Amino acid sequence: MDAVFGVPLPALMGQLVVGLVNGCFYALLSLGLAVIFGLLNVVNFCHGALYMSGALLAWAGMAHLGLSYWLALLAAPLVVAAAAVVFERTLLSRLYRFDHLYGLLLTFGLALLLEGATTQAVGSSGLPYPAPELLQGGIDLGFMVLPAYRAWVVVAALLLCGATWALIERTRLGAMLRAGTENPRLLGAFGLNVPRLVTGTYAAGAALAALTGVLAAPLTQVSPHMGSNLLVVVFAVVVIGGMGSVLGAIVTGLGLGLVEGLSKVYYPPFANTVVFALMVLVLLTRPAGLFGRRV
Repeated sequence: MDAVFGVPLPALMGQLVVGLVNGCFYALLSLGLAVIFGLLNVVNFCHGALYMSGALLAWAGMAHLGLSYWLALLAAPLVVAAAAVVFERTLLSRLYRFDHLYGLLLTFGLALLLEGATTQAVGSSGLPYPAPELLQGGIDLGFMVLPAYRAWVVVAALLLCGATWALIERTRLGAMLRAGTENPRLLGAFGLNVPRLVTGTYAAGAALAALTGVLAAPLTQVSPHMGSNLLVVVFAVVVIGGMGSVLGAIVTGLGLGLVEGLSKVYYPPFANTVVFALMVLVLLTRPAGLFGRRV
């Protein structure tokens, strides 16, 4: 069979692969959002700015320090995580006892501050960041030549998603984190430092966003608004999967990337709105999300 519903099979498969790459970014970003909301009950509106910060630090490290991609992949998340610890301890932690809206407004303000400072420092035009030499070239899949860097993104994203899910759902640390969200006073009575767990969780979510930004830098130009352009879609992914559901973020992010790829083949005008159409449908039929728990 050379065509599927009038679309040549190579074109269809090629678009699905591109959709899978986009879905990997949706999954990683929504995963960080889901972890922070699920364990801290904070709507982290600066997640896109943290993603942009990771890409910007990678570019700055290359341009000013000669830092390689592989070192940036390690250093940028650590720097962003350290900054997130300071932000959480000094500002965000003061709002946990209040309504979610206060945390949302604070993180939204931080996002605007980071984007404005970045625009002032490097301008609003995109900055190029080359893929590492080891990952240049392509892999012949028969129906298309897949750039080696995109293949690396898929593998790295799947490994990160799997490791995060296993950490939260299958380890003692993950059990403590989940218990801390349910009854922090009881957990503290057992001698565990709940504020330290909360701070570590927020830092880990921020580091995951920054790591995703470094992965994305060679595929898209680094710019102050690269995070805000994705954030609306990522929030829709989290809502569809279920607020706070780690598995929902992963499955929905990957699935919506593939659906978006199919839409671009069969009806391109629908590609930019399919995620929101699905979000409305899910909210009407299952308000808690596909993997969310009913309250």
